[in-house]
Amino acid sequence: MTLLRAWDRLTLAAVPTAVSCARAFATHTLRWWDATHVMDDALLVVSELVTNAVTATGPKTTTPTWTDVKAEHILGVQLRVVDMHLYVEVWDRSREVPGTKHPTADAEDGRGLLLVEALTKRWGTSRPPAGGKVVWAELELSTPPTLTVDVPPLPHRVPAHVRVPEGAAKQTVDTALMQRILEGLHKL
Repeated sequence: MTLLRAWDRLTLAAVPTAVSCARAFATHTLRWWDATHVMDDALLVVSELVTNAVTATGPKTTTPTWTDVKAEHILGVQLRVVDMHLYVEVWDRSREVPGTKHPTADAEDGRGLLLVEALTKRWGTSRPPAGGKVVWAELELSTPPTLTVDVPPLPHRVPAHVRVPEGAAKQTVDTALMQRILEGLHKL
């Protein structure tokens, strides 16, 4: 029997500081789930997938200000545990499917998905009906997470310059990531 044990998600503006916010979210969530044995790999995967989402859909300025961020500059990060697998899922508005590159030894980038591939059981993309794409990665857990029911998670405290306002844009992220959960459960 497939068991969806837990999930949590965060919506952010697709700006460079989203990477550190996503890592903090993942750190807190994995600690709350008592899944710290997979923390290092999961944080690297979160960093790489969020960096790619920022590159794909963020403002095209090197140091965006709050006035540069529009409704289309959003991303969503979702962590979920199904049976003995942790899924890291990142949604962005771009429909362009990322692929692994083969960088030269002196290249400064292009290794992110190679790292994701090396650290995970598998990874891929899906296109939810809500639009955009979800890039996901599956990590195996060595022990099942233990969720403490009486200790609620800390509220997400997202810095104002990375926060996405409530409304249609945030609803799209939530819908697309929920569609990914349903898609994943149907395939199991």
